[in-house]
Amino acid sequence: MSSMTVFRLIFLVVFLGWLVVWIMLPTKLYKITWTPKLNSKLNSTYFSGQGTNLLLLSFPMMFIAALGCIYLHAKKQQRSSYSKSVVTSNRLSFLRRPALVMAPLGTVTAMELAFVAMFIALLIWSLGNYLYVSFGHLHIHKQGEKVWQAKFRSVSLRLGYVGNICWAFLFFPVTRGSSILPLVGLTSESSIKYHIWLGHLSMILFAAHTVGFVIYWAMTNQMAAMLEWGKTWVSNVAGEIAAVLALAMWVTSSYRIRRKMFEVFFYTHQLYILYIVFYVLHVGAAYFCMVLPGIFLFVIDRYMRFLQSQRRARLDSARVLPCGSVELTFSKSPGLYYNPTSILFLNVPSISKLQWHPFTITSSCKMDQDKLSVAVKRLGNWSQKLCQEISSSVDRLEVSVEGPYGPNSSHFLRHELLVLVSGGSGITPFISIIREIMFESTKPNYQVPRVLLVCAFKNSADLAMLDLLLPINDTPANISQVQLQIEAYITREEEQPIADNQKLLQTIWFKPNQLDSPICAGLGQNNWLWLGAIIASSFIMFLLILGIVTRYYIYPIDHNTEEIYHFSYFVLWDMFLLCACIFLASSAVFLFRKKENTIEGKQIQNLEVPTPTPSPGSWFRNADRELESLPHRSLVQATKVHFCARPDLKRILFDCKASDVGVLACGPRKMRHEVAKICSSGMADNLYFESISFNW
Repeated sequence: MSSMTVFRLIFLVVFLGWLVVWIMLPTKLYKITWTPKLNSKLNSTYFSGQGTNLLLLSFPMMFIAALGCIYLHAKKQQRSSYSKSVVTSNRLSFLRRPALVMAPLGTVTAMELAFVAMFIALLIWSLGNYLYVSFGHLHIHKQGEKVWQAKFRSVSLRLGYVGNICWAFLFFPVTRGSSILPLVGLTSESSIKYHIWLGHLSMILFAAHTVGFVIYWAMTNQMAAMLEWGKTWVSNVAGEIAAVLALAMWVTSSYRIRRKMFEVFFYTHQLYILYIVFYVLHVGAAYFCMVLPGIFLFVIDRYMRFLQSQRRARLDSARVLPCGSVELTFSKSPGLYYNPTSILFLNVPSISKLQWHPFTITSSCKMDQDKLSVAVKRLGNWSQKLCQEISSSVDRLEVSVEGPYGPNSSHFLRHELLVLVSGGSGITPFISIIREIMFESTKPNYQVPRVLLVCAFKNSADLAMLDLLLPINDTPANISQVQLQIEAYITREEEQPIADNQKLLQTIWFKPNQLDSPICAGLGQNNWLWLGAIIASSFIMFLLILGIVTRYYIYPIDHNTEEIYHFSYFVLWDMFLLCACIFLASSAVFLFRKKENTIEGKQIQNLEVPTPTPSPGSWFRNADRELESLPHRSLVQATKVHFCARPDLKRILFDCKASDVGVLACGPRKMRHEVAKICSSGMADNLYFESISFNW
């Protein structure tokens, strides 16, 4: 048995044990038999009423997160061969096939559908057991209260309990640098939909919980309870504030608002900090421990991103395409590794000091070892302002970055044929894939997949996006060695525009600045090991200091005096110590690693702006033009342009005769859903679908 198998078995056993605790938590057996025994042994003077939940619900996931970092580091050092991946992939391929394609859920695979069904079953099981136990020991809270009113109150309360289960998972998908997601083959951008689903579900439960209590108070003439901030029990006021904040975030996070008014969604969603504070003040310290792992790991990730963003990235150049899109090229550390389809978050203080926007990385870290490029298309207000600044002849542009974030492996290389279907700016993830294949094709005796790129654009000027397939630097681009076929569709033009009206591609070079530094991993090349050290040390520090504070400060007040320690103060201590321990551990490791990260060449040559050069978009309009280089000629020869047409996706996909066809789709939701339905129709067993969607 290999060490990797041992790791996986440990993860499986610990995770299943954690789930068993959640399954048993609402049962009568747990409440009446297990709870007294556990509390007598675990709720010591060092942890008061938090000991049981800390051990059973907090520790397992923190253990998996810390140990998972070691596993991911070892896996990074011992990458398995692609041939082995093919066997595993084909064996479990049916689980990744689309089983449900519909808005607003999107594309749901068979595996996702199974897990959703099990999660819903867990919620129903929990609610049923909570009510069964509660109705068996019904408490009348006010003289004259009727039994049905007491049951109504019990249902409202237990809906809140079930909402806590959603919160236990809510923050894992948005923890970009977490070790939890890679352990199950997920990335933060691909799993953001789980955060959306959990957010909707928790909001429905918490809304029912809140409205139920308001109705109950109105029925029993206890409306004054809405203004209570109890000293010995939960604060109703804190819960109401949390509900209002959550409602504002929920309403502004709808798909239409995110797409049409991103700034409204973005700024409103920053209320999550206050939401967490008042939520925790409402539920108390014991229930906070139930959802602690997700929040703990999220705060670590958020603080590490903050530390990384304090450095200004060295922006070398910008390629302005005739269609208005821009490719930004940064200097990067040669040790920074990322895989195709990764994303990078950008912040430009001169436009907005608060807004961060994700962009697809178009470069390959194997082909461009000291450069990193992202593509930006003029779509929203922020990107339009960025393009305007770049075009205004600025000498330097201050940019901060977070990332890159992406998959842990180049899994697409296992296929015999790759069909890449894109619409508009959806082509950008595929640029990095094709560049990666271009590099791998230079290796002797290495089989790379054939590539069919099907791209749809509104105007012929957007054909210039294909120019990004060729790197800006002098890296050899052996595109002629790749079996590449490009089918480009122009949907809003009936014929080729006049060649004289073409715009030229322009490359803008920025002056170097000593304050800028190459993009590098915040924790260096061994980032997983250092992240594991941060997770383990900060959590152990949190437990130690919490135990000391509880035993030597809170316990004497609670038991040696007539005064009762305020219920909310327990939670404030928890939140303060959580943040303090994370900040201390993360800052110490980050500063320790900063010296290594700064050992980078800081000498940059001041390059002159070259004469603007034509883009491939102009070559397609004038096929007789003499092309200056073999890569350019190979790119044009591989491309066929269809005017006033849309791709017949069903015909294209069913005509693919290879035994293993990987189908990747990125672009408008309607297009992705159409491709998914074709692949899941059962009419072609050789199609393996994957959707690339960025819903940040």
